[in-house]
Amino acid sequence: MNVRNPAVRFGLLPAGIALALAPAFASAQEAPEAKGTTDLDRISVTGSRIRGAAVETQQPIVTLSRENLEKQGYTSVADVLQNLTSAGSPAISRSESLASGENVGGYYVDIRNLGAQRTLVLMNGKRLGATTAGYQDLSQIPMAAIERIEILKDGASAIYGSDAIAAVVNVITRKRFDGAEASVYVGQYGKGDGDTETYSFTLGSMGERGGVTMSAEYSKQDPVWAKDRWFSRDGNAGPNYPGSGASPINQKGGFCDPCVTPNLKQGEPGYVGPSDQRWYTLRDGGNPANRADYRLETSADAVNANQQMMVQTGIERKSLYVNGNYDFTDAISFNADVLYNERNTTQQIAGYPYQSASFDTPLSADSAFNPTGEDLTFRRRLWEVPRTTESQVKTLRFAPSISGFFDFAGKTFDWDVGALWNRNETTKRGHGDMSLIASEQALGASFIGADGVARCGTSMSDPLATSGCRPWNPLLPFGVAGAGSLADQATQDFLFPYFTDTGLTKTTSFTANLSGSIVTLPAGDLGFAVGVEHRKEEGRFSPDAFAQSGQSTGLGAQTTQGEYSLDEVYLELNVPVLADMPFAKELTLNAATRYSDYSNFGDTLNSKFGFTWRPLDELLVRGTWAEGFRAPTIDNLYGGLSSSFESYTDPCGITAPGSVNGNAACSAAGVPVGYTQLGQGLIPCTSTPCATPDQFISGANPNLTPETSKSTTVGLVWSPRWVQGLDISLDWYKYEISDMIIADSVDRILRDCYVLGDASRCAAHTRAGDGHINGMTYGLANLGQMETQGYDLGIKYRLPELAIGQFAIDWQTSYLAKYDEQGQNADGGNITIGRVGEPGLFRVRSNLGLTWSKGDFGVAYTARYYSGMNEACVANRPCDDADRYQNGEKSPLRKTGSNTFHDLQVSWKAPWDATIALGANNVFDHKGPIMFTQPNSSFAYYGGFDVGRFLYMKYTQRF
Repeated sequence: MNVRNPAVRFGLLPAGIALALAPAFASAQEAPEAKGTTDLDRISVTGSRIRGAAVETQQPIVTLSRENLEKQGYTSVADVLQNLTSAGSPAISRSESLASGENVGGYYVDIRNLGAQRTLVLMNGKRLGATTAGYQDLSQIPMAAIERIEILKDGASAIYGSDAIAAVVNVITRKRFDGAEASVYVGQYGKGDGDTETYSFTLGSMGERGGVTMSAEYSKQDPVWAKDRWFSRDGNAGPNYPGSGASPINQKGGFCDPCVTPNLKQGEPGYVGPSDQRWYTLRDGGNPANRADYRLETSADAVNANQQMMVQTGIERKSLYVNGNYDFTDAISFNADVLYNERNTTQQIAGYPYQSASFDTPLSADSAFNPTGEDLTFRRRLWEVPRTTESQVKTLRFAPSISGFFDFAGKTFDWDVGALWNRNETTKRGHGDMSLIASEQALGASFIGADGVARCGTSMSDPLATSGCRPWNPLLPFGVAGAGSLADQATQDFLFPYFTDTGLTKTTSFTANLSGSIVTLPAGDLGFAVGVEHRKEEGRFSPDAFAQSGQSTGLGAQTTQGEYSLDEVYLELNVPVLADMPFAKELTLNAATRYSDYSNFGDTLNSKFGFTWRPLDELLVRGTWAEGFRAPTIDNLYGGLSSSFESYTDPCGITAPGSVNGNAACSAAGVPVGYTQLGQGLIPCTSTPCATPDQFISGANPNLTPETSKSTTVGLVWSPRWVQGLDISLDWYKYEISDMIIADSVDRILRDCYVLGDASRCAAHTRAGDGHINGMTYGLANLGQMETQGYDLGIKYRLPELAIGQFAIDWQTSYLAKYDEQGQNADGGNITIGRVGEPGLFRVRSNLGLTWSKGDFGVAYTARYYSGMNEACVANRPCDDADRYQNGEKSPLRKTGSNTFHDLQVSWKAPWDATIALGANNVFDHKGPIMFTQPNSSFAYYGGFDVGRFLYMKYTQRF
């Protein structure tokens, strides 16, 4: 079958796409049909339960064959899918080093930019296990085991149930493999880092009635460091702004004199504000015990935390996949898949910026290291102990099924019954956050004993002196030896425990399906499929006791635990209306509906309708309309409270756009007139939004209801008979999602409270005496709405074989016409926010794939094009449209140009039945633009772009 995308009339294509169609689409070819007892005229593809020879033409499906996967220089399913033009921004990219929680470290796919949780991932037609937040980790599927990947770019909740809003990705594994195959892949970036190695082995044996296939794979990718990349080594704004974002909380340590007085308000006697603070640090060669040896800090003392950060996390995977199948009779077969995968991910971020005022842990006046004899407020970057997290996920999956067919009343019926048990066990081990219990002791009273050793307590008779407590001198700079140094291993062992989070999710399902034809109509057989499914989802994620009690410098979190079950039944009909008539070589209608009954929120009914019309042999027109839904996840419903540092704009601050400083609501909350919003280190913010100096609390909502959606696609496929080997496809799509589950935002709460005067919204937060918000609690709600529209254009042409070889072109382009989300303006009114052009929401993505082969030699080239990106302007940075307005409000914009990355692979089939391939991704080492808003990244660079030229070699030996 040919892989074709749906389309609409060319006249509907916006004129803008014609100007952008210079680069194009990665080759998507289909693998040979899987062998089995089912006749080849009764095949099934993703998106329909009805078997039929032409079923693949009814919906927009892209198929990536094994041959296609081997021509790309990637080692994971997610990396391959991320290069589809319809793929959105990476969910939790490897560049988001500051991300935390259960989902970090996984590989997820997001089709149409509707969110990774709204793309359903299947393995051999059955759900992939998900985290408690609904993320499905593609890294658990070994590349060596894959036969092909089918991507249905359409809503399919009527066929598959929850989560199939944007698309369905079905990874189909190898079966009845006969022989052996071994493969070695090694590569690294041109900078000499990011070393990658993958070793795989596939072994199979096939008999007359069955076979066994086993694939084992080991893969490891070393991390890439921010200090080694041009966009991150100098700070948070790229090389043109060295030192930007440097933290005043440095590795030298310092104390303030005078310090802020939080119990007094501006204007009251004795008040000292943040701008009046004076911070002192030890001069070079100074005596830490002598107050006179401390000097005032300057901007030159600020530290670039990126020097300790990973710009790309490291990952290691070990996988074993086994498939066994056996034909009991010619009409009954048994099949079972077993998968074990172990994934380890390593993150590192800079040492924690400790501020004693945040934890009420001053350096005690009785500390042996206090140079003043008074309690000291200090700050110190814990540079000696960077924060690291090792995330391990173990997956065990078992999916047995029995299938077959039978004849009744002259008709053939297919049936199958199956089960799935999927278990994901998560362990996260963190280090580098300080125990507040230990720090309070280490910063308390201490003395120097007769032996010259510093000990906690007041004397040797004090229990702390012999308890294992180690006193800490936070004023001793990094790299300076002395008593109380944080470089001392025993001191580190006392202050920095290891934190262990654990998680477990289980998916259990039982299914039964029956399909066939009911009656033969004049235009063909009326096909049907009916089935039932029972599924249970269980999940738990338990943070370390320190996180749950808030007794460490790490973010606080509580246990997420819950379960739900559901029962579903579906019916699908395929009705042939016309056949072999003038301007109606085929006209077929398709309808499906699915009833789902959940144990937690109730029931829902979702339907889908489609048509296929072939007016001419070479022209196909098709369309679908579908309802979809996404049920709240375990984390949405039963998640524990978690904390984070949020960026927001305080409307009571004088630097906020439309500031309401001095109004009744702000004054009643104790905000001083003339107050400037305070950020990290209680330093006045120079721009907004600005990061809070205190942790905010967010949590789940057990009363959430499902998200709902409506999607429409209309398309055509044209294969002109006068140009053999040419296929042109064009499709239009539209999605509308309502009742989206989103977090009630900090800005929304503050606007409601202070701008709109809704007193009920003011109870969610508190303020300190200096006016800054020092605490907020908020949760999830069904508040979001969005709509998106766009076009997909595909051109595939396999040229006639020439004397110089065989050429093929595969060009595919996605054009995003609309991506609108509902938001609120400064007055609290609902507005529509157009987001096309934002990072990840490219107006045009286009991939051009060219292949050449002659004899045993082959070349594959791909150009990946991304149109320009826009981002909100940042203070003191370039701004291209400073006077721009959107929805009546000022919304300045910065614009960047388009980007094209080029990939190349050269291969040779050796006479000893081996294939050797050499390649480079981003062969010209193209650099994307600096993005000050750090989209999908912790750095000033879009997290979906290549971070350098990557060179690789692959050797495959068949036996």
